[in-house]
Amino acid sequence: MQPQAFYRVVADDFTAVDGIIRKQLTSRVPLVEKIGDYIISAGGKRLRPLLVLLCGKALGREGDDLRLLAATIEFLHTATLLHDDVVDMSGMRRGRSTANALWGNAPSVLVGDFLYSRSFEMMVELGSLPVMRILSRATRVIAEGEVLQLSKVRDASTTEEVYMEVIRGKTAMLFEASTHSAAALADASPEQAEALRRFGDHLGVAFQLVDDLLDYRGDSETLGKNVGDDLAEGKPTLPLIYTMREGSAEQAALVRKAIQQGGSEDLESIRAAVEASGSLDYTANLARDYAAQAIACLDSLPAGPYRDALVELSQFAVARTH
Repeated sequence: MQPQAFYRVVADDFTAVDGIIRKQLTSRVPLVEKIGDYIISAGGKRLRPLLVLLCGKALGREGDDLRLLAATIEFLHTATLLHDDVVDMSGMRRGRSTANALWGNAPSVLVGDFLYSRSFEMMVELGSLPVMRILSRATRVIAEGEVLQLSKVRDASTTEEVYMEVIRGKTAMLFEASTHSAAALADASPEQAEALRRFGDHLGVAFQLVDDLLDYRGDSETLGKNVGDDLAEGKPTLPLIYTMREGSAEQAALVRKAIQQGGSEDLESIRAAVEASGSLDYTANLARDYAAQAIACLDSLPAGPYRDALVELSQFAVARTH
């Protein structure tokens, strides 16, 4: 499946959003612009602004406000990436060095703060209290999700329920905020707004499940990050949790030790254990279930190219290899 298909229907808007992002990066401090431009020019899938545009236009909303909201969401996302890479001590993202690897932790954290602050200025410019309510809550929930994940690092007793709470906070929340805020800006009916909120949540969960799956099935070149990063950081993701719960005693012991010690010395034997335990198939099937639930939420939208693109995007989220 070509991902370009669901970008194409909003291509002009996407170009305009890029222009807004460039304009809003302006700062009187050169290092702010330099780091901000570096991380934003890395590209990425830009799925969250894409969701804003597709959901808003599916509901008949056009114009500069929708584009500004899409750019605001991308600023929030980029701020979290800068902070995450510092917390995780990551050296590679999207196939190149992270900002913290190039400039150090302190500038990365502070430029992340700048991007957060700028996004709130952009929210104020939108002048929509419902949108502000959704996005301000989202930033709080995302922070809580990140702290919860941090508190579970090297904790081999982490359950699937806690893992789902982590990914709902740290990843799915911004997907949900993207779709829900677009509905709010478009003055959607309460039923449509709730359907789109749930769509974003389900899609975000599916997306993160696939991310965690690819940490064991992917390769570094395609992923744009190091395979096994989650394991090296001692993060108990679903493939590992399932292996400890359902795998053989030997497989469970191997994974438990790896989580508790961190590092990726035994990566190949752990990849083999995770595959043999059936945990990757379990994770993939769960991701497909969530994508199907997401697609079912779109029934409340008018039929047309934007709804079709949202369905295609949901299918791509679980079929992707990076």
